[in-house]
Amino acid sequence: MVTWTLIQKQRLQELSASEEQLDQSFNNEKERNSCYQETEKQLVSKAKEDLERYRSERKEPPLVTMEAKLSEALVEAGFSRVSTPILLSRGLLEKMQITEEHSLFKQVFWIDEKKCLRPMLAPNLYYLLKDLLRIWEHPVSIFEIGPCFRKDTQGSSHLQEFTMLNLVEMGLPEAECKSRLEQLAALIMSSAGLNDYDIETESSEVYGSTIDVVAGGCEAGSGAIGPHPLDSHWGVDVPWAGIGFGLERLVMLKEGYNNIQKAARSLTYLNGIRLNI
Repeated sequence: MVTWTLIQKQRLQELSASEEQLDQSFNNEKERNSCYQETEKQLVSKAKEDLERYRSERKEPPLVTMEAKLSEALVEAGFSRVSTPILLSRGLLEKMQITEEHSLFKQVFWIDEKKCLRPMLAPNLYYLLKDLLRIWEHPVSIFEIGPCFRKDTQGSSHLQEFTMLNLVEMGLPEAECKSRLEQLAALIMSSAGLNDYDIETESSEVYGSTIDVVAGGCEAGSGAIGPHPLDSHWGVDVPWAGIGFGLERLVMLKEGYNNIQKAARSLTYLNGIRLNI
């Protein structure tokens, strides 16, 4: 018995072949190659139909739709949206304890000695919150959705350019922070159309102990509560709950993609459909 060649299997995966199609075996190479030609032809035909349906009906990538849904849900829940710079100063990164000794430091895209492409949204949100906590009535509830960048290419669930959603409520009663974090996780997952998930406690490179949202074997979001040792670097001294989600991972889970590249900003895929067909 023989199976697909590596190149054949990769091509079929790009064309969104089913697991059943990918797991086929054959009596000989001639039978396999004949089946490959027919299967590829069928998948290409379906992809063209799906692209035509996208042009006439959907008209926007799932990533754009997901961002709009989550933003609307958070605004309705009382959160204020903010928009901060993509370029991040070295000083703000160091306030998150990400220095040359930190493992995350190696994943940073540096523009020059003093600035980088932000690998996370948290430093800018901290910067805003130190003033908003002084100006606004507590709790202060804000969120941001925007691109982040890391030199991370491990597997089919990581991207070097990805879209983060970070939301945080500061000035909560300390006893309510953990339950509030779980409520916020439920709000996001429900708005994303993903109701089958688990809450797990994990460790992270920045916040230490985190409360993670796991769906389909994939970490969809990661949260933490404060007070936290990092808070003192920003002049923050109130209890809080905050959580971040990768939008491409939410799209990948919602759409059932086998690779996060199909959910990302792309020149190769549109609506999760391979364009070299």
